[in-house]
Amino acid sequence: MTATYEKIATTTLGSATTSVTLSSISGSYTDLVLIMQIASNSSNTLFARFNGDSATNYSTTRLSGTGSSAVSDRESNSSTMALSNYAYPLSTLGTTTHIFQVFNYSNTTTFKTAMCRGNSASDGVDATVSLYRSTSAITSLSISTNGFGGTSSLLTGSTFTLYGILKEA
Repeated sequence: MTATYEKIATTTLGSATTSVTLSSISGSYTDLVLIMQIASNSSNTLFARFNGDSATNYSTTRLSGTGSSAVSDRESNSSTMALSNYAYPLSTLGTTTHIFQVFNYSNTTTFKTAMCRGNSASDGVDATVSLYRSTSAITSLSISTNGFGGTSSLLTGSTFTLYGILKEA
């Protein structure tokens, strides 16, 4: 069995913004993959939310490293899904990449799991696994560098490319 990636949407920021939302996501794929080439005006953690849900439905386990130190931590009952710690967006485009995968996102009988891998050429790497405790199908995905309430921004030129994965028999 093979999987086919189909590009759903690409967004390139024409101006700085505090968050980006990809909406009207069709339920016709098995999984989602979001590739982010991003920059920010401050050194902040990257966060995600599904369907605009700001309730405490998110939990994340994170492994991070800088080449000289390693850290692991866990957040439970959070209003956001933390995606990175050391691989936070830098002010220079092309130095920070994140690959965010959401599994079985359109299933309406199970909670959703997600993984994110991030790397910053100068600061470090992160790997996270998260749980979204909702059985709702995911129809929108939001990304922010400020926890959806701060003042830091994703910078002009940051790109977000969303793919759907089609299973083939």
